[in-house]
Amino acid sequence: MKKGLVFLILFGLILLSCKQAEVNKEKTEQDHLIMSVLWYQKSAEMRALYYQGFNLAKMRLNEKVLSLNSEAKKAVIVDIDETMLDNSPSEGKCIETGESFNSENWTQWTSKAAAKALPGAIEFSHFAESLGVEIFYISNRSVSEFEATLKNLQTEKFAYADSDHLLLKEEDSSKKSRREKVAKDYEILLLIGDNLGDFIEIFDDRSQNYGFELVDQFEKEFGDKFIILPNPMYGTWEKPFYNFKRDLSESEKYKMRKSNIVSY
Repeated sequence: MKKGLVFLILFGLILLSCKQAEVNKEKTEQDHLIMSVLWYQKSAEMRALYYQGFNLAKMRLNEKVLSLNSEAKKAVIVDIDETMLDNSPSEGKCIETGESFNSENWTQWTSKAAAKALPGAIEFSHFAESLGVEIFYISNRSVSEFEATLKNLQTEKFAYADSDHLLLKEEDSSKKSRREKVAKDYEILLLIGDNLGDFIEIFDDRSQNYGFELVDQFEKEFGDKFIILPNPMYGTWEKPFYNFKRDLSESEKYKMRKSNIVSY
């Protein structure tokens, strides 16, 4: 009888231990985001880089406006997420809950319309406005997020925060068709974003050497027509690590991330 009781107790402890290990594993599956989110939220260097990017954008925009003789309407195309608005609290929630990013937890965040403007972003939008240059916000947020996104931009007091200047994703995640729509009526002077696909569609394909050679081909455009901003938390840059597969487990992703690290 005593042996049976001891066995049951030990068995119960083993089950409890396994369950706790499973819970702990779930809670730490997004821990790879911790340092990148901390850097984005707490480093002064992050703020400096955004100020630097938007200061450079102001200089280039002013130069282009002064040098152009065209009477065509002029525009700047900007991305929204991690370009104009800070969504790092959404990544923070993934760390807190252990959940991977998904459309449900993303829309829970965007529906709040609570993202704060990034350093220098609002000022740049009004600087462009003062030069008579319109801002178009082209984002891969879904059209179902249109009202909340517009509200967020308006709450943060961005220039041109209206329905005519906000172009969200309908079907195609490539921004090419939306850029072309703007280009029909405007001369596009600058493009600003945190992802290379915010500039030109050729960057959507990173299958060859992470896209390094593509960037080298357009070297002179960076800091001139293309203004790139930092985002260490997520982006198309991740896809080559995972061989462009979407259905990987967190443990598989962990191994593939680690295998891409260069050491000595």
